[in-house]
Amino acid sequence: MTSRSNMFADIDRMDAQAWASYLAPDAVMRFGNGEPVHGREGCRDALASFYELIGGLRHDVIEQWEHGSATIVQADVTYTRKDGRDATVPVVTIYRTDASDLIADYRVYIDLAPVFADG
Repeated sequence: MTSRSNMFADIDRMDAQAWASYLAPDAVMRFGNGEPVHGREGCRDALASFYELIGGLRHDVIEQWEHGSATIVQADVTYTRKDGRDATVPVVTIYRTDASDLIADYRVYIDLAPVFADG
């Protein structure tokens, strides 16, 4: 099994390329209610584009469950907004690996409204 122990640290460093190294070439990512993004490079580019909207982020993992090829991660994510204020929101990430132990399906269930709300 591939170690993904640093995956959320890579995300928190805002290193889209490092995060993409965990993905299968034909991976599919769905973030919130957005449309699915296809392919490792497409997923990397989508994450890099998201980084441009925020000042930073930090995952605090609450619990993680693994069942076969699926992993479920419950966390609180603190986003630093462009105005310097922080907003913390709950998130559940579910990812599934393929036969090569790379992430083939990556889904993030989150409500980002507090991160981008006025005031």
